[in-house]
Amino acid sequence: MGKLLRHLITHGLALALGFGLGVYFLPILTAAPAPDGAKLAEMAASARFTGTFTRDLRGSDFLHWGEGTISLSDTEITHQGKLAPGPDYKLYLTKGLVDHEDGFNRNKAVQLGDIKSFSGFILSVPKDVDISKYDSVLVWCESFGEFITAASYR
Repeated sequence: MGKLLRHLITHGLALALGFGLGVYFLPILTAAPAPDGAKLAEMAASARFTGTFTRDLRGSDFLHWGEGTISLSDTEITHQGKLAPGPDYKLYLTKGLVDHEDGFNRNKAVQLGDIKSFSGFILSVPKDVDISKYDSVLVWCESFGEFITAASYR
């Protein structure tokens, strides 16, 4: 009986570790290539608003963080920097800076789209969204309900 229990424990730990590593590395392996740096810089130059992602927010930790500049125009949002890799990232506009999971209210936010790259991204702003009605951006992991990063732009 002792040998069976030891095998169940060791194999269960190996399975859990493999699953955890898969959840972490799969988004990295399947991530879209980052947009060209020159294209990001060109688009950022025409921005109406800018903000900065930093690692020192209340909800940030070693697995959930972002850094760099976020630039917003009426038609596109660009990010020049890095995001911690993870699955199912979405970009939201919010009224007021959300710096932790407990401050996120989906009813007062608008989802702009999927983030597919962790080294910069470009997202189109839907025609029915007025970025001047919001003042912050939020990167959210939809799969796990986790805060990644945020920045005020006004």
